[in-house]
Amino acid sequence: MRKKSIHACQSTDKDVIKEAPAENLMTNLSNAYASDLLPSKEGEDLTKCFLLRVVNILLHYIEKTFDVKSKILDFHHPHQLLEGLDGFDLELSDHPESLEQLLVDCTDTLKYGVKTGHPRYFNQLSSGLDVIGLAGEWLTATANTNMFTYEIAPVFTVMETVLLKKMCEIIGWRETEADGIFSPGGSISNLYGILVARYKQYPEIKARGMAVLPCIVLFVSEQGHYSIKKAAAALGIGTDNVIEVRCDERGKMIPAELEKNILQAQRKGQTPFCVVATAGSTVFGAFDPLHDIADISWGGGLLLSRKHSYKLSGIERADSVTWNPHKLMGVPLQCSALLTREKGLLGACNQMQAEYLFQPDKVYNINFDTGDKTVQCGRHVDVFKLWLMWKAKVGICRLLRGPMRLDARCNQSHILELTLDPEFTNVCFWYFPPRLKHIPKSFERDQELQKIAPKIKAQMIVEGTVMLSYQPCGDKVNFFRMVFSNPATRQTDVDYLIDEIQRLGKDL
Repeated sequence: MRKKSIHACQSTDKDVIKEAPAENLMTNLSNAYASDLLPSKEGEDLTKCFLLRVVNILLHYIEKTFDVKSKILDFHHPHQLLEGLDGFDLELSDHPESLEQLLVDCTDTLKYGVKTGHPRYFNQLSSGLDVIGLAGEWLTATANTNMFTYEIAPVFTVMETVLLKKMCEIIGWRETEADGIFSPGGSISNLYGILVARYKQYPEIKARGMAVLPCIVLFVSEQGHYSIKKAAAALGIGTDNVIEVRCDERGKMIPAELEKNILQAQRKGQTPFCVVATAGSTVFGAFDPLHDIADISWGGGLLLSRKHSYKLSGIERADSVTWNPHKLMGVPLQCSALLTREKGLLGACNQMQAEYLFQPDKVYNINFDTGDKTVQCGRHVDVFKLWLMWKAKVGICRLLRGPMRLDARCNQSHILELTLDPEFTNVCFWYFPPRLKHIPKSFERDQELQKIAPKIKAQMIVEGTVMLSYQPCGDKVNFFRMVFSNPATRQTDVDYLIDEIQRLGKDL
């Protein structure tokens, strides 16, 4: 059967991509298995055939992703996926499946997922599908190496050094004093930032543990990312020792409140060691006053915008910076870096000098063996897709025109009301159905308004034509949170979203 499969696949790449011999391939791949692929003897042609079929599936999905007429998702409840859908069975068989079945599974996996690159997907901060970044991710998966030593990732480790140097320069740090590492997501980068901040003040923590420390506390705005509390829990600091600082009406940390909180903590015998500022908060997109406070969350990509980089004035005074290119810069998930102003601090904090990896007498410059700067051993190559996109000149400013368009629509509308004026890519607003629009603000009206966004979102998910998020915040009842970070989004998509909200909500 394997010989018959290989013979059927011996055609030109062009023929396979067009799937001219589709019927033959269907028949023969049904009789072919993973054991027939490389490194199996005579597996080269079958491997090429199988992978080109996979590429066809991916290209079809990409085309549908950018088609505004296509649905964002084909929604099913969890129990439906568990029970199986039209031959798509998530249960694992005790016997190997054919290559043809694996191709069907690939198609169905994409079919029942969410097209996060769709122009009308506004649900999350990370959206869009950058083709250059996608190519970088494909190459990275093909290389399938680990970032801990130059020995096994020579190009990627040097590439990481080049990118970190460039990012530190943009922040305003000199090459001789700065350092950094790419990590698996912004939450882990934030954890690294807190980890090195604690080590900087209390290096004895590494060997002797928390018992030798005073009661340390850190400060973050009440609009800060929840990963700060998670990091405090994981590092043994405790969530009770994360002090949330009050924000103003725009969601920015109030410096006077920060100072008051620090003094109160000191009077209680607590020892402040870290302040986390946010540049582009998750909900409102707010920028804390960085000249007064020291760390940053997800808005680092704005540094690449000549028009808007002033919002990050003062970032050069931070001791560490979390920069998430997988958000505003549109790099495919995941891509995050923790940058530190003091060179060597990451290594001193985390290194364990495992002798089977980090030998001091290697034939090359061991400064490029970066793995001991991290908590991880295995580390995915997240740097190449960013490097490739950077060479292709990533643009930022056009993304920021979207909020202004929606802002204008809200101001012109009688049924949409801004939660607050947008500062960044986030636009937060309420939709008032006709029955609520003319009712004065009151507790009773807010209780009714609280129900509107969830009901509209539920209908959106079922119909699958558009997606955006909602949430309450403080004394503000549920509102829509629309995030502009997809370069495929056009004004017509914004207009479509508003029309859909009105269509789905007018009778609520």
